[in-house]
Amino acid sequence: MKIRIVGGGPAGLYFATLMKRSDPGHDVAVFERGPRDATWGFGVVFSDRALEFLRADDEATYRLLMPLMETWPNLTIAHSDTRIPIAGNGFAAVGRLELLNALEAQAESLGVRLVFGRGIASLDDPALAGADLVVAANGAFSWVRDENKDKFGTETDLRTNRFIWYGTSKVFDSLSLTFRTTEHGVFCAHHYRYSPRMSTFLVEVTDATWRRAGFADMSEADTIRHCERVFARDLDGEPILSNKSFWRQFPAISNRQWSFGNVVLMGDALRTAHFSIGSGTRLAMEDAIALWKALRDAGSLPEALALYQERRLPPMKKIWDAANVSIRWYEGMDTLMALPAVDFAYSYMTRTGRVDHAEVRRRDPGLAAAYEAAHPELA
Repeated sequence: MKIRIVGGGPAGLYFATLMKRSDPGHDVAVFERGPRDATWGFGVVFSDRALEFLRADDEATYRLLMPLMETWPNLTIAHSDTRIPIAGNGFAAVGRLELLNALEAQAESLGVRLVFGRGIASLDDPALAGADLVVAANGAFSWVRDENKDKFGTETDLRTNRFIWYGTSKVFDSLSLTFRTTEHGVFCAHHYRYSPRMSTFLVEVTDATWRRAGFADMSEADTIRHCERVFARDLDGEPILSNKSFWRQFPAISNRQWSFGNVVLMGDALRTAHFSIGSGTRLAMEDAIALWKALRDAGSLPEALALYQERRLPPMKKIWDAANVSIRWYEGMDTLMALPAVDFAYSYMTRTGRVDHAEVRRRDPGLAAAYEAAHPELA
């Protein structure tokens, strides 16, 4: 097959690797508009058992990536100055650039052609001519999807909260969610280390808080200083660092049809999953596995693309639905901060409906006991 992939993120790179490894005769090229060794953002986080989802299908990639991971067994919820460690919630993280470099090297070692600094802006681009399959793996703001939204049945729900993706040289012990009440409203920081020297530090606020704080008219430097003041006790004097960081609203995107003709969606171009569940990169890589298997198992391209959606939709939708419920929990965080710290942490743990009291008790008997003490009807 002649395969052309638009977008050099984890989804596109990993799919290219799977296809080329399965048949070296495939002609596989990835087109990335940005330069090599450059990316936005800081760390990428994986929930639960990190890359265990890879082991059954791809031991080589598992062994390639696991040594790059920072791992920890617990989650920490900070309700102002009350810190509540929660057991049974392991996570792992890696620098986004380190992840991309590893996937790039693996793909190139197999003969995949990576073309950097080459933006593809149309399906009529000569670079795509004659392709048997065109994979749109070009992110949440995919032009392939947006220009063909009627064919894909695209739905976009732009959520109200504002967030900004920073880094910091403060190294944290675990994935932590720190909530602090200010005169403008509640500020939440999602923070975790992704290397021995660096952490992601994502700040989220409601739209009302964002407006009251005056961020719309604030410079980049003043925005950083404001966030450093809010989280001064958490940063311990270490700076907040920017990498093309700007305030955004999260677009909850879905598509009723995942392909048309020889064009198929993958990763964030296919659907976005809110960062609060730590599954975006995992979903993207699982998309790649699902499409590779569908092409392997089906007798023709149309059959393969239909099989890809049929098989992948049910497990993906479970996580996507949970992510959308999680979004709404954060949109109500100003009201939720009125809860006592234990109740607040318990509300966070059960926010998606996938974790009930029995599961809280299994994961963290201490949190369950503290909640039961405040709510004797559950004991």
